[in-house]
Amino acid sequence: MIRDKKRGKIVKKSRIGRRGRGFVLRGRRSLASRLNTTEQVYPSGCCVSHTEERRERAGAGGAEEVEMEVGFLGLGIMGKAMATNLLRHGYRVTVWNRTTAKCQELVALGATVGETPAAVVAKCRYTIAMLSDPSAALSVVFDKDGVLEQIGDGIGYIDMSTVDAATSSKISEEVKRKGGAFIEAPVSGSKKPAEDGQLVILAAGDKTLYDEMVPAFDVLGKKSFFLGEIGNGAKMKLVVNMIMGSMMNPLSEGLCLADKSGLSAQTLLDVLDLGAIANPMFKLKGPAMLQGSYSPAFPLKHQQKDMRLALALGDENAVSMPVSAAANEAFKKARSLGLGDLDFSAVYEVVKDAGGSGQA
Repeated sequence: MIRDKKRGKIVKKSRIGRRGRGFVLRGRRSLASRLNTTEQVYPSGCCVSHTEERRERAGAGGAEEVEMEVGFLGLGIMGKAMATNLLRHGYRVTVWNRTTAKCQELVALGATVGETPAAVVAKCRYTIAMLSDPSAALSVVFDKDGVLEQIGDGIGYIDMSTVDAATSSKISEEVKRKGGAFIEAPVSGSKKPAEDGQLVILAAGDKTLYDEMVPAFDVLGKKSFFLGEIGNGAKMKLVVNMIMGSMMNPLSEGLCLADKSGLSAQTLLDVLDLGAIANPMFKLKGPAMLQGSYSPAFPLKHQQKDMRLALALGDENAVSMPVSAAANEAFKKARSLGLGDLDFSAVYEVVKDAGGSGQA
């Protein structure tokens, strides 16, 4: 099935508008941002949605209106960059963070602050959450002054955190029981892609809500996928991050082995970049690793959390994952050495230390 979206002005009152809340946000987007989206239904029944024409950045001539109101919960490395992008594209955003001081930079860009997650949901038709782990995702929804206190008919909740499928399912069930709509939409990408609006969005759940969020997703990411039922987005994200974490360990071992063998580690990176296994992660992270620079684009503690959740998914499905298990042990060792808040590439320090001490 192929469907082309109608071009033109996107100003619609959707089913999410039944509560009578007026559209308080008017965003401006360039002509190049007009969506030309196709949906393909694969044998598994999953739909993949992708934008064929990328928008030009704000400031280009010609514009298309998108009227939405957006709340944003969680202003860590990723959440701050994502909320900033929405603001810079003309969206009015109401933000909340446990540490209120983190909201001030967004206030300077035009955001307003909600005192609690419930207050944000009460104000906004759509609320996005970008939180650190399953515990934080559940807390924001179920605790006092949480999302469930104000979610209801006509409100959409979008959790873009990286969590396990069980967490997404639990949140989805309660949001729907209250009458709201829910999608999970974890992202592939770290700090720089978030800042540049180049994330890959892995969504699942309520298809109508997904369609309504496409204009915002097009600001936040370069491509979005709709993967079907709740849990599929979470599972896809864990598989992606498991592969990424597992790749970082052999890169670390290779750099260490080259150095110990009397070779130039930088030359190794140059050779890798010209071969079949060339990839952006090696190119970006490798030189910084050689300099001992680990400014956190994606904190190591979060990478280890994702490895743990991916291994649990493997257990559920009886999939043997010895390589990923070994990588997880290296990240756990790095956390024990106090490296958890550094970039996940700091696992290189563990490998170097083991190589220098003669330990396996």
